[in-house]
Amino acid sequence: MAPRTDFPPVRACLFDMDGLLLDTEDIYTLCVNLILDKYSRPSLPWSIKAQLQGRPGPSANKIFLDWAQLPISSDEFAAENAALHQKLFPGTKPLPGVPELLTSLVRTQEAGIETPPVHIALATSSHLGNFKLKTNHLSDLFSVFPANRRVVGDDTRLTPGRGKPLPDIFLLALKTINDSLPEGEAPIKPEECLVFEDSVPGVEAGRRAGMRVIWCPHPMLKKEYAGREEEVLAGRTGEAGQVDLHQVGELGDGWAEYLVSLENFPYEKYGMVIPPVKA
Repeated sequence: MAPRTDFPPVRACLFDMDGLLLDTEDIYTLCVNLILDKYSRPSLPWSIKAQLQGRPGPSANKIFLDWAQLPISSDEFAAENAALHQKLFPGTKPLPGVPELLTSLVRTQEAGIETPPVHIALATSSHLGNFKLKTNHLSDLFSVFPANRRVVGDDTRLTPGRGKPLPDIFLLALKTINDSLPEGEAPIKPEECLVFEDSVPGVEAGRRAGMRVIWCPHPMLKKEYAGREEEVLAGRTGEAGQVDLHQVGELGDGWAEYLVSLENFPYEKYGMVIPPVKA
């Protein structure tokens, strides 16, 4: 189909965290592979890892454990994995382009009426404890997300079992923005939102929410979906099963785009005006 070109300017950016803002995906892989090696199991292939990314912890763990066939219980695996996370996650770093992107968007909110503000919110499947573990040493970076505009995987405002690839987390993230807009600013519509995701379930969640999407995956995930990029961008890889397919996009509809990194982000393409840095 012909791609849509008459989009309104983006007024809100909604961000995933793991593998999108932070370099956590390789840390996750390292932790899992250390456990697999301990029990003489093969290393985690990207064909399986791709199914884990972006999902809430319980559903991701079930997929992994069904594949891994470890000689330990799920609770024992969780304990060993958590111990490795405690050791390694405090060393997470922002991915290339992330600090510049976030600070640029924040400047739109501080510029006054001459520059339309672009609001931001966080929408991560990580539970609050893991979120803190990964970000406590990056307080300056994450301070751009107001506390009420941070949606985590175990957020009480979310319905249990409705994680990515279902759209709830992004719809809630948008609600947190609309509920706290300055007086007189019109509510933001889904099509005025830009979702930033690295995972395939996350892209599908954004598309199901009726939002535009930037897909910025790990190079190995991109390789795993070689030849299926348009399916990913349309949210049509079937990650959520055969439910509500009318909510996903169409191939080549122009609502989603692949980027190799978040460096030198094309703000103008999305109708965002970034004010210059004040001297």
